[in-house]
Amino acid sequence: MITIYLLFILMLAIFLGFELIQKVPATLHTPLMSGANAISGITILAAIVLAGNDSSTAATVLGVIGVFCATVNVVGGYLVTDRMLAMFKKK
Repeated sequence: MITIYLLFILMLAIFLGFELIQKVPATLHTPLMSGANAISGITILAAIVLAGNDSSTAATVLGVIGVFCATVNVVGGYLVTDRMLAMFKKK
């Protein structure tokens, strides 16, 4: 029963996130991306704790996957942010 609730929350979050991102103007994209990078940094810390915990193999595997995904998100976000800010620099 809990799985159904979790799937419902996941689908609701996906739908709301998609709707919100579509309505963000381009000028606000960079500050919002920086905030998302900070949140992904917290996710990396939590995933490292989960991966280093000796509770079960499944938790370790999920922690490693979480570290990888959050790291990709942070690095990609900073690259996009740097590229967008470079457009405003004077030549």
